[in-house]
Amino acid sequence: MRFLYGRHVVLDGASMHVRAGEFVALAGANGSGKSTLIRVALGLAEAAAGVVELFGKPPHRLEGRWRVGYVPQRPMLAEHLPATVEEVVASGCLARGRWARRLRAADHARVARALDVAGLTEFGRVPVTELSGGQQQRAFIARSLASEPELLVLDEPIAGVDAESQARFRHALVTRCREENLAVLLVSHELGAVADDLDRVLVLRRGRIAFDGPPAELTTEGVSLGVHHTDLPVWLEGQG
Repeated sequence: MRFLYGRHVVLDGASMHVRAGEFVALAGANGSGKSTLIRVALGLAEAAAGVVELFGKPPHRLEGRWRVGYVPQRPMLAEHLPATVEEVVASGCLARGRWARRLRAADHARVARALDVAGLTEFGRVPVTELSGGQQQRAFIARSLASEPELLVLDEPIAGVDAESQARFRHALVTRCREENLAVLLVSHELGAVADDLDRVLVLRRGRIAFDGPPAELTTEGVSLGVHHTDLPVWLEGQG
């Protein structure tokens, strides 16, 4: 895969895949192109060369967009959005059908579950604009979970989120990966909260995937994702 901003090469030969039921992390130094790689993979930006497929098809030909849940690094929220947290999360269910249809009992159950996972049950009737930045991020994560996607892509999802919410977040991802065959691609340079649960870690360096393997293999580089969770960001910066 190749991608350019003007004449600047951001991705050059980057290649990755995520299988059903896998929990994969994509890491890289700041400015390495992680978010760009995700946008190209989802069809939100066009590659200059290479093959991009979602469930075996080009992104623009994918049927059932609900199959992919995506939470960008900085979700945009209208300043005066007159919606409650519950309504924002419920909009994730509507991705499975017509926007005009009424929510069914199964949809309400999905919303309740997603709110619980995100630790936002007590905020369901609160306007989303009244939440803190970290709480709003959790609401966007809950919205993506409510559609029950087959692939969940999260770009720095727990930045600014408290430790308790991180624990809930980790439990939800691991449970869904193992029990529901959900594929998860987590973009982050801080993986301590999920270090013991990852199947693979991808490291993006100079436009290419420089490492693709289980977390244990990073120990050969003297890198720990768990107890010494600052090792990874320091190591990545040295690889930039």
